Amino acid sequence: MTDVASYYAGRRVLVTGGLGFIGSNLALRLAELGARVTVLDCLLPGQGGDLYNLHGAEGQIDVRIGDMRDAGLCRQLAEGQEVVFNLAARTSHVGSLQAPLDDLEMNCRAHLCLLEALRACSPAARVVYTGSRSQYGRARYLPVDEEHPQCPTDINGVHKAAAEAYHLLYWRLYGLRATCLRLGNVYGPRMPVRDHRHGFVGWFVRLAIEGGTLRVYGDGSQKRDLVYVDDVVDALLLAGASPAAEGQVFNVGSGQPVAVGEVARLLVQAAGQGRVEMVPFPEEDASIEVGDFYADCRKIVSVLGWQARTGLAEGLQRTVEFFRQHRQHYLS
Repeated sequence: MTDVASYYAGRRVLVTGGLGFIGSNLALRLAELGARVTVLDCLLPGQGGDLYNLHGAEGQIDVRIGDMRDAGLCRQLAEGQEVVFNLAARTSHVGSLQAPLDDLEMNCRAHLCLLEALRACSPAARVVYTGSRSQYGRARYLPVDEEHPQCPTDINGVHKAAAEAYHLLYWRLYGLRATCLRLGNVYGPRMPVRDHRHGFVGWFVRLAIEGGTLRVYGDGSQKRDLVYVDDVVDALLLAGASPAAEGQVFNVGSGQPVAVGEVARLLVQAAGQGRVEMVPFPEEDASIEVGDFYADCRKIVSVLGWQARTGLAEGLQRTVEFFRQHRQHYLS
């Protein structure tokens, strides 16, 4: 396995979407490893970007507020970068159906601007793009491996698949050293918890901490693949440091499918309060529901030596404790 600690020390690294959930956790870890970290985020309202996500690291990370669709800004920030983690995105699935052109702008055009800037200014940089399990749509077989057809059920999934295809095309045509990760349901500290638009786990975390009712759609038996954010950061760091990752696509999941109803029950247990209630699917959500989904992660285990290490109960407990500690900021 690549020694990421020594690899990133002193390297120039750009994290797009670096004030968001996964991006901020990654930026903080990179700073701990001694990387020279620049973060780009446009702080798009309602998308999870938050300056407080880098609280405690002031002066260690260069934070730039700007739009990745700005070609001049992209060129300026791309110059001299050695590794680029491209996590910028609009993340709401229902929101993408309500505003498809906005989703197109942020999840496709913005990424082409970045790729063009890298091709012009830092063609030797390693680039890691984060896609999503939503690219697959409804599973035709389980577990879902990287060869599974992509047939998204919403606009966001289509655009995530397109952005991944852009990165792989630039690798084939121009030699840009790109890697793409398709992430499962990521959870943990700094995840969006203010509303339900960015996934059920964050919303359930908030409800449990506040002693509310966690409403699970259907009978709660639908399975998901939850992976703790620290494990995802490990996968990102390995992908950015490993030549074997270039031109490759990897699933990133826990390998331990869990029913949505069980996630709700574990959160109520971790919080020591709240209750779980089963309710019918709202029409808007039912139209994009994918049913059971969990990933086959044998490829990333084999090629990069990565595997998830955080058990679900432990990860949910850590998450609850984080948001309780920072309740005034994230839950107010």
